[in-house]
Amino acid sequence: MAKISIIGAGSWGVALASLLYHQGHEIIVWSAIGMEIEQLNLTRQLRTLPDLKLPAEMCFTSDLEQAMTDRDLLVLAVPSIYVRQTAARMRPFCKKGQILVNVAKGIEDSTLMTLSAVIEQELPMADVAVLSGPSHAEEVSRGLPTTCVAGARSRLTAEYLQEIFMSPVFRVYTSPDVLGIEIGGSLKNVIALAAGIADGLGYGDNTKAALITRGIYEITRLGVAMGGRESTFGGLSGIGDLIVTCASIHSRNRRAGILIGKGYSMKEATEEVQMVVEGVYSARAGLALAGKYQVPVPIIAEVNQVLFEGKSAQRAVNDLMLRDKTRESSDYVWEK
Repeated sequence: MAKISIIGAGSWGVALASLLYHQGHEIIVWSAIGMEIEQLNLTRQLRTLPDLKLPAEMCFTSDLEQAMTDRDLLVLAVPSIYVRQTAARMRPFCKKGQILVNVAKGIEDSTLMTLSAVIEQELPMADVAVLSGPSHAEEVSRGLPTTCVAGARSRLTAEYLQEIFMSPVFRVYTSPDVLGIEIGGSLKNVIALAAGIADGLGYGDNTKAALITRGIYEITRLGVAMGGRESTFGGLSGIGDLIVTCASIHSRNRRAGILIGKGYSMKEATEEVQMVVEGVYSARAGLALAGKYQVPVPIIAEVNQVLFEGKSAQRAVNDLMLRDKTRESSDYVWEK
């Protein structure tokens, strides 16, 4: 049995708390929002996971020192936009060598840093890892079979996380490619916005297949240029996560995209979804990174124009379809 604290009481954090509790671990869940902790203590339920009943033995607290004292593992499960400020709050209570696994997906807009790099900057004493893959909280909370990948700088840390999280319904693979895992997990949200926009416009499966296929091509080219491994983007945190985020009814990025395709503004769509839409924050960062590494990303570029420059979704699709003619892959070489 491990002593584990979940830092963040949103859907993903609470779903993982339930998963780990039922594997025999001692769980504390922390939130900065006092009313959220009061509600969890009172009802043992989360509004966004209404079918999940949390056990009486699970501890919920807004005391960060209590949540971080004498813990084997910290699971950082706050939205990407709150990762830096949360990590900074954790600094006084973080012990040297503390294993911390981040489960949020995003890129810091202001610095273009991956979230693990942000955490390492704020908590240099910690052993920072990531957990990512096609894993909607709604399905994990129901015990539906799910697979993820644990990325860490050291094999021992990755295998420790594999041992902690592994269960009959939650299979974990390991990888040393932390950067590739994070880039795939972040930018798939931008492509999911595009897939949702296509759904909102009334397009079909052909369009979605095209967006998924060309989207993973963009993500892979950029991720490899940044130093990620190409094979990572063909795995769970790349194409696996992209498929589920573009197609699932649980995807908040797809839901926001559908609304935008129907004519909502970005602000109206995100307010309607009532949850953090990570792709909105990753879109600008992804485009900036593409410029820095000189990698063409036409889908990500069009999503940015729709989100932030008032371009119509219909015109964005037309511009994607009518771009200059090109080969499917730059790797191809004609024999004649």
